[in-house]
Amino acid sequence: MAAQNGSTMRLPHPPTVATWATAGGKRESTSPFAQGFDLLYDDNRLERKTWEQAEAFLLEQTARRCLEKGSITPEQVNLALAGDLQAQCTASGYAMRQLQIPFAGLYGACSTMAESLALGACLSSTGLAEQILVMTASHFCAAERQFRMPLNYGGMRTPTSQWTATAAGCVLLRSEGQGVRIPSVSFGRVQDLQVKDITNMGAAMAPAAADTLLRYFQAMGVSANEFDAIFTGDLGQVGSELLEQLMAQAGMPLHNHQDCGCLLYGSDPQVGAGGSGCGCSAAVLGTHILPELESGRYRRVLFVATGALMSQATFLQKESIPGIAHLVELTAPEK
Repeated sequence: MAAQNGSTMRLPHPPTVATWATAGGKRESTSPFAQGFDLLYDDNRLERKTWEQAEAFLLEQTARRCLEKGSITPEQVNLALAGDLQAQCTASGYAMRQLQIPFAGLYGACSTMAESLALGACLSSTGLAEQILVMTASHFCAAERQFRMPLNYGGMRTPTSQWTATAAGCVLLRSEGQGVRIPSVSFGRVQDLQVKDITNMGAAMAPAAADTLLRYFQAMGVSANEFDAIFTGDLGQVGSELLEQLMAQAGMPLHNHQDCGCLLYGSDPQVGAGGSGCGCSAAVLGTHILPELESGRYRRVLFVATGALMSQATFLQKESIPGIAHLVELTAPEK
């Protein structure tokens, strides 16, 4: 059984990342990690009728590419764990309608890639499933239509706002075999410091990232310096600065912190404070983090994806924005 300390679990039989795939849209083709994408599309509508259909198709094609790289068929997959930002996770549901793989839908907002990876690792480690797909996607236009304003309004973006990635990521987990390993995971607790600004997700999510990291370090008896890098998901520039301040105040400064929202688009001035969306951390995971681990340039990292758990209704009702952060430890393949 897993050695559990609160919400942190050390997995007795660490599952492996057998393979992975990523896909992106037009802006992602200018990313510093563009060459790492398996699929890139010049048309963000992907020849579909709606943005929502495009997101579902993006996720479906990413999953098919991952299966192809793993040399398996959908029938050989025990379970797919997936989620997205659309209401009722429809992008994931519609993608799985085509793949016909047993499916459990998740909603962790932008934390979904780490949430699905952590849950999949737990199931794989216990031997309950031999092959699991974990995946997520987001789409800039679909997200803007839901949470902010009609695109044709041409509204001004604030300096704290982030750009929702049109991207998808999929990972194939196996209970045994060669590949990047997942020795431990930690599930987050909802944190809410009463941030209500929908254009400042980083401020809403940073406390959750700090809480999860501090509890993980305490439970595992480790420090931040024992990792080659600590990757947070989608805090952007504002949230990253807040996280580093919170960690320093707690006596655990982060000298090896990098944020997927700051990495995905590099110094592109049009994205504001950085990237966001479920697909942002999933894309950086697949185009940068996993390749660096597979090559041995990284030996041990933490992947901590964060999410803002509001909805269209709660935002309009002037509710505050709760945050969550889930953590996955990733280590290089054993030689």
